[in-house]
Amino acid sequence: MEDSHFSTVREMKFALRGQRKMDLLVGYLLLCGVVLSMALIIAGLIWRFFRIGHLSVSQKISGMNLFEFAVSEARMVLADHLRPRTLIACGIAVLMLTPYIRVLASMLYFIFALKNWKYSLFTALVLAVLTFSLFIR
Repeated sequence: MEDSHFSTVREMKFALRGQRKMDLLVGYLLLCGVVLSMALIIAGLIWRFFRIGHLSVSQKISGMNLFEFAVSEARMVLADHLRPRTLIACGIAVLMLTPYIRVLASMLYFIFALKNWKYSLFTALVLAVLTFSLFIR
């Protein structure tokens, strides 16, 4: 009887350690996404200021979903048309994809580390809704 109590306590400690690791991972994902986004946007604004003398940015993104937006900006970079607007656009795309990557990481954690199918299903549903929302114009 006492052995089962100790194994339960050990399992709980192991689960808590795993949860702390996941919390740290999620925290770092969110922090890195926001910091990278901010750095790209600020770099684009500073470059724009030195290029034209003011910070106004006119960028039309209506009529595009996130993936069309990202692909159009990637094509400009690959065609060697890197401009301040491209850095700002990449910063916006990174900021929009940060919560998506967070949910994806959570789903993978629930599937592979915890093997908790109920949470995996709910997280997959949230991921499906987020994926659908990224394709809406």
